[in-house]
Amino acid sequence: MINTKNAAEVTQSAINHSSHNAVPPVAESVPVTPDYPTGPMNDNTAFRVLSAVSLAHMLNDMMQSILLAIYPMLQAHFSLSFAQIGMLTLTYQIAASLLQPAVGFVADKRPMPYSLPIGMGFTLMGLLLLSIAPTYGFLLVAAALVGTGSSVFHPESSRVARMASGGHYGLAQSLFQVGGNIGSAMGPLLAALIIIPHGQWSVAWFSLAALIGIMLLTAIGRWYAANRWRLRPKARKIGNGTEATIPRRRVVATLCVLGLLIFSKYFYLASLNSYLTFYLIAKFGITVRSAQMFLFLFLGAVAVGSLIGGPVGDRIGRKAVIWGSILGVAPFTLLLPHANLFWTGILVVIIGLVLSSAFSAILVYAQELLPGRVGMVSGLFFGLAFGMGGVGAAVLGHLADLTSINYVYQVCAFLPLLGLCAAFLPDIRS
Repeated sequence: MINTKNAAEVTQSAINHSSHNAVPPVAESVPVTPDYPTGPMNDNTAFRVLSAVSLAHMLNDMMQSILLAIYPMLQAHFSLSFAQIGMLTLTYQIAASLLQPAVGFVADKRPMPYSLPIGMGFTLMGLLLLSIAPTYGFLLVAAALVGTGSSVFHPESSRVARMASGGHYGLAQSLFQVGGNIGSAMGPLLAALIIIPHGQWSVAWFSLAALIGIMLLTAIGRWYAANRWRLRPKARKIGNGTEATIPRRRVVATLCVLGLLIFSKYFYLASLNSYLTFYLIAKFGITVRSAQMFLFLFLGAVAVGSLIGGPVGDRIGRKAVIWGSILGVAPFTLLLPHANLFWTGILVVIIGLVLSSAFSAILVYAQELLPGRVGMVSGLFFGLAFGMGGVGAAVLGHLADLTSINYVYQVCAFLPLLGLCAAFLPDIRS
C-alpha cells in the first residue's frame, strides 16, 4: 500500500542525489550528446525517485489497459462491431497523443510539476464514467478522459525520469517504461479476475488506484519543483572539446526514420493489444478468460523487454538496439499466423520481449538529437506511439470486419521488415 508519507520520504531523500544534466539548445547544426554514459554509475542516479515515478507509471498504465482488457465484455454487452471497438481505441489513443507534444513543448518553457496529479484526475473521471456508461457514446467519452490523463502524465513524468538519471538516460527510461509495461500487463489479469465475473460496474474499484496515484504524484511533483535546475541547459563538450554536430536537415530526416519505425512497432502492437483475445477465441475456440491470460503473458514479456532495452543501449549504442529490436522480430511475426495454440503462446512472448526493447532506445536517441527539448521530444514520441496504436486499432478493426481476424495477422506479419530503415540512422557513438 502506498501513502503520501512514504512517497514524500522517497522523493525527499533523493533531492540531493544528482548532478546537473546539461544539454545545449538546438542550433543550425544540432549538437548531440554521446549515447552512452560519460562516467561511472554513482549516487547521481536517484534510484528512489526513478522507482517512485515508475510505480506511478505502473498505476497509470494499469488503469488504461483496463479499457482494452474488457473489450470482449463490452462487445457482448453493447453489441459492438470490430470497427466500433477500433473507434474506442482510436478515441482513447487520439486523446492520449494529440495533447502530448503540446504539453511537452509548454513544459520545456515552463515546467509544470503539479500537472502530474491533475493528469491522474482525468483518468479517475474516465474510469468512473466507464463503470456506469449506459451507451456507446458514453464509452467514447470515458475513453477520451482516460486518454487525456495519459497525455498529461507521460511527457512530464518522462522528464522526471531524465532528471533523476544521473546521465544514465537509457537505464532511467527503461526503469520508467517497465513500470508502465507491468501496469499494462496487470490490467488484463485484474480484468479477468475482477471485472469479467462482476460486470461493468466493478471498473469503479480501480478508481482507488487513481487516488493512490494522485497522492504519489503530488509527492513527486514536490521533488520536481525543487530540482528543476537538473535540466538547466549548459554547454556540453566531448572528445577534444569540440561539440559533435549533425546538420539540421539530417536531424529532420532521422526523426522521419524514427517515426517510420514507431509506425511499424505500434501498428503491429495494436494488432496484439486490441485483437489478440479475439484471434485466439476465433482460431482456437478458447474462453475469454484463457485468452486474457495469453494477453497477460504477452504484456508481461513487453515489460521485461522494455527493462532490457535501455541499459543495453547505454552500453552498445541506441542504433544497434533499434535495429535488432524491430527487424529482429520479423521471423517470429511471420511464423505467428501459422502456429498452433502452444507455439502461439511461445511466439507472442518472444515478440513482446524483442519488439518492446526499442522504445526506450528510440526515445533517448531522439532526445540526444534535440538536446534541450526533453519535454517536446518525449511528448512527440509518446504521442506518436499512442496515435499509431489508435489508428492501427481502427484500421485493423475495419479490416477484420471486411475479411477475418486471421487475415489481419497475416498482413501485419510483414510490418517489422520496415526495421531495415534503421540502416539510415546516423551512429551517434562514432
